[in-house]
Amino acid sequence: MGKSEKKKKIGNELSFAKAITKGDIFTKLSAPIFGLGCFVRGQIARGIILLGFEVLFIWYMINYGLYWVSMLPSLGLEVPAKEYDSFYDQYVTVYHDNSFKILLYGVLTLFLIAAAVYTLVTSVKMSYAAEIKKKNGQKIDKFKDDLKSLVDEKFYKTLLSLPVLGIFLFSFLPIVFMILVAFTNYDGAHDGYITGLFHWVGFDNFKTLFSSNGGTGSYFKIFMGILGWTIVWAILATFTNYILGILVAMMINKKGIRFKKLWRTILVMTIAIPQFISLMYVSKMFDKTGLINGLLLKLGWVTAPIDFWGTPLYARILVVVINIWIGIPYMMLIATGILMNIPTDLYESARIDGANPFQQFRYITMPYMLFVTAPYLLTSFTGNMNNFGVIYFLTGGGPGNSKATAVGGGVGHTDLLITWLFKLTQGTEASYYMASVIGIVIFVIVSTITLIVYNGLGSNKNEGDFA
Repeated sequence: MGKSEKKKKIGNELSFAKAITKGDIFTKLSAPIFGLGCFVRGQIARGIILLGFEVLFIWYMINYGLYWVSMLPSLGLEVPAKEYDSFYDQYVTVYHDNSFKILLYGVLTLFLIAAAVYTLVTSVKMSYAAEIKKKNGQKIDKFKDDLKSLVDEKFYKTLLSLPVLGIFLFSFLPIVFMILVAFTNYDGAHDGYITGLFHWVGFDNFKTLFSSNGGTGSYFKIFMGILGWTIVWAILATFTNYILGILVAMMINKKGIRFKKLWRTILVMTIAIPQFISLMYVSKMFDKTGLINGLLLKLGWVTAPIDFWGTPLYARILVVVINIWIGIPYMMLIATGILMNIPTDLYESARIDGANPFQQFRYITMPYMLFVTAPYLLTSFTGNMNNFGVIYFLTGGGPGNSKATAVGGGVGHTDLLITWLFKLTQGTEASYYMASVIGIVIFVIVSTITLIVYNGLGSNKNEGDFA
């Protein structure tokens, strides 16, 4: 039996339940005393690491962890209160519990407990693996063998360790925290420390969002209106950039076109300029007193300034058109590379068969482009669903929607779900809990669309096959 086969056999024999029931006394004691079995069998480095983690875990739980976990059900008991200060001879506000920190550190502690349970299982399984090897007369891995393994057959673990840690700290943990906030009354009046503690409210916030009580001023009516515009915006912003970007790339690549490098350079320059600067400048251009209105008045085409940003239809059309100007250069660069790789014999065969340019575009260019760029098209759509910058810097979500009351956070006609979420977190009456609920809904909608479409893509099902 080869070395790899022996390792595979031992790996198949390893399970926590089998290790606990069939392992010797040292393996069993490796559950309460991490790394004991490793120490006994000469794996000193493993034993030190496992035992060191257990010692630190116990120290943390005694000094901090137990407190944070015990406070999670209530999210704080002592509210800010006025207390007499004999030194200043006056009443001062004394702050006690902090709901925000309790929720944050409580969640971190729960993850740490889960890590401790995983380490316990690992400790027992490592001890049992060493026990089996010793019984079979095999060599027990030492510290240098572990290090060698991390740069050899387990090198993937070495490479993925930092990215996985980063994803956990900066992506997964904030998502969990956001989800939990949706089940509290965390807002401007209950910030968890200064203005007052917040507490659990169960599914009340979700009931508020999806309840139509309150007519046009209800969260549900506002949500459905913004959701409809968000989907329309995402479709228009995605496909206008996509189609026009391909057409621009085809025109520049067409034989006989002069100064191809110049046209590409001009388009690429729009990418180099910081987007928020361009958007803010264009926003000022279309003001009542802006460059566009000034030019129209000078030419005599209008008798009074046009309120581009104050008229809902004009504002929505403008944000779509301006987004085309921003997005075409990206798609042009992508399309240029793909067009150069389409086999020329396909076009030659089509011309011999009598296909005109439109038919060649329809049956050769577009199918090839869609096959290759379908994942990009999908990510572009989901990105436009959450395109905060274009809307925020151009219109700020305006013009205001008179049908949406203050309960909606000052909703405007060009607001997307993401910009509405941002507005809900602003001001002294910020509704963080409702913003979290909407964030969850956005995640569910976008992830559902992404998974359904991605699983149906031809480029995903038949990688490398285009016909």
